[in-house]
Amino acid sequence: MKVEIYSDIACPWCYVGKARFERALTAFPQADSVEVVYRPFQLDPGAPLEPRGHREVLAQKYGPQAVAMDDRVTQLGAAEGITFDFDTVVENNSLLAHRLLRFALDTYGPEAQARLKGRLMAGHFGEGLDIGDRAQLADAAAAAGLDRAAVTAFLDTDDLRAEVQADIDEAHQLGISAVPTFVFEGQWAVQGGQETSTFLRVLEQVAQQTAAEQDTGADTGPDADPDAAACADGVCEVPPPSAH
Repeated sequence: MKVEIYSDIACPWCYVGKARFERALTAFPQADSVEVVYRPFQLDPGAPLEPRGHREVLAQKYGPQAVAMDDRVTQLGAAEGITFDFDTVVENNSLLAHRLLRFALDTYGPEAQARLKGRLMAGHFGEGLDIGDRAQLADAAAAAGLDRAAVTAFLDTDDLRAEVQADIDEAHQLGISAVPTFVFEGQWAVQGGQETSTFLRVLEQVAQQTAAEQDTGADTGPDADPDAAACADGVCEVPPPSAH
């Protein structure tokens, strides 16, 4: 089974969803047969290439309710073992980090990419990591088990920019406008930082359906509307591509 997770490093709900999905995967008996690939998505593709304080950026977007939004996510994160320290969060354009994640996938494989994704999110949300800083990205990659010299050499180039942008464009073409979005076997999408139990049910359902398709040679389709699984406030949304 292949699961493609569209997310942005700078999306707190993507961090929560990652933790919950991985917990579901550990409880899934066929976990060894599941390949997880992270696909890029930018909540703010027009973000400047410079570090900015999170509190200031969010206040400009949402006004007085920004603090309450952060507080709620902080509480939810704590329940998942995630540290959100929004006073130290540094906002920056995430494209460079997405290119590094694609480099990790192409060079080291999905497991290394997942480790790097976790390190970047932990650093961004809890340690003041600037995801637009090459030296800090190289440190994060080395901590995730990647070769620092190879990463540094890659970050000094413009490699994979076109490929990552093509992946982001494809996400929009697929109708993805909010993250995280989990796509199972290229057919069924689940949106939002769902509960662990929901992810586990989806894994079991997709495994059953793909097994049935192999037995019958036909596409049985999902048992339920994928939109029914979407949570109301567990996603980070962006305007349609035409608005940018």
